[in-house]
Amino acid sequence: MSGQQISRKWLAGALGLALAFGVGGYAVARAKDGVSTTHVRASLKLADPSEGPSKTGFAPIVKEVLPNVVNISSSKVVKTRNQMQLPDGMEQDPFFQQFFGQQFGRGNQLPQREREQSLGSGVIVSPEGYVLTNNHVVDGATDVRVTLSDKREFKAQVIGTDPKTDIAVLKLTGDKFNAITLGDSGKVQVGDYALAIGDPFGVGQTVTMGIVSAKGRGNLGIEDYEDFIQTDAPINPGNSGGALVNDRGELVGINTAILSHGSGGNEGIGFAIPINLARNVMGQIIDHGKVTRGYLGVVIQPITPAMLKALNLDKLQGALVGDVSTKGPAKDAGVQRGDVILAINGNTVADSNELRNTISMMQPGQTVKLTINRNGSTKDIDVKLGELPLSKDEAESQSDNSSSKESMKGISVETLDSDTAQQLQLPEATKGAVVTGVDPSSAAADSGLRKGDVIQEVNHQPIKNAAEFEAAMSKAGKNGVLLLVNRGGTTLFVAL
Repeated sequence: MSGQQISRKWLAGALGLALAFGVGGYAVARAKDGVSTTHVRASLKLADPSEGPSKTGFAPIVKEVLPNVVNISSSKVVKTRNQMQLPDGMEQDPFFQQFFGQQFGRGNQLPQREREQSLGSGVIVSPEGYVLTNNHVVDGATDVRVTLSDKREFKAQVIGTDPKTDIAVLKLTGDKFNAITLGDSGKVQVGDYALAIGDPFGVGQTVTMGIVSAKGRGNLGIEDYEDFIQTDAPINPGNSGGALVNDRGELVGINTAILSHGSGGNEGIGFAIPINLARNVMGQIIDHGKVTRGYLGVVIQPITPAMLKALNLDKLQGALVGDVSTKGPAKDAGVQRGDVILAINGNTVADSNELRNTISMMQPGQTVKLTINRNGSTKDIDVKLGELPLSKDEAESQSDNSSSKESMKGISVETLDSDTAQQLQLPEATKGAVVTGVDPSSAAADSGLRKGDVIQEVNHQPIKNAAEFEAAMSKAGKNGVLLLVNRGGTTLFVAL
């Protein structure tokens, strides 16, 4: 054995002794501390298996309400802001076309439209499948999908919207849906418990808790008609259109906005549309397809402390008439500039915001009694309300745009002939309408429809040519369209 081998053998032995001594020393040291390092057993105190769930939480209420709250996914086509000008002739370059094809139109500009997606929440309020949500969740959408808590998905029909209150009403196909119980938002008090339920950020149903911080919040510049319930229950992006419920699980508001000071996140100040207001709007939309509001024909403004003496008032109450329309109901009834409206039908008017909201919930043709203060004297004036005129944008939003017409947008078809059938490697006898173009920004493109697809059925109705396709689409109404498509000899269904 060489000296080097002896040295290595001695070193290994010494190292083994050192390790043994170290471990032994550690064991002795731990033994002196009264701690054993072998066979340690933890004594765990377990809850009684017979105990039920907590009796002080909101779990039973949440369990009952969660199936009523849905996720809403909507999409719409919007114009892009940026355009790119290409050098002359570049779009004809084979290398360029290999990557971009014919996406560039006249003037060598990039496509000017794209599809925008958004997420929100909604609440099923009737067994027939009516859903309340915010107008801004579905505003301008050409495709609205609703996903229930049990993961069923429906293509929803937008029955109507009211941008002035940010309310929209959707309809799901079918009946016997699990509907929430509607509460009375007029009975809500500051300090009441409030649960906000929705689908924030699209991560799934979420429940947050807080209290009602204030009532009758207005003049915030969020909507035209504001009577918000304020809450500190966290309301995050995606909660819009979700439920604000009380400690009995009753729907008292539709969550709509947050005060975030530009951060985009929750800062403990959220706003919900009172269910009494939302229910009034929903009823009009379902019954008449639109919302009509009473019209007084005055311009009103809040009363400030500096105005009290000049108006001969002893307290800040009512709404000051700043102007009177020349051809309005108030003018005909004798209301004058400078009048202070103190009450409507005997009910005190707190401020200009309350007057605006009260008149808006009344119907045209209804006669109301206004109690006014004029130069220190009080008198009653009867006014027959007119109908609030619609703005141009509102008239367009309430026009009838069926989903079948929207589905037709972005699709061009021709009758399939024998030559085209041969090019598509289909039997010569194949009949249908061949898709000659699909706008990449359209709902049809999102559904998976492609150029070269041959449409052979619309909602199970056989299609032999382009004319029959267009006729079937026009009859499809607003309940969605199911196409049977022949793609390279294999059939599949596509839903629009």
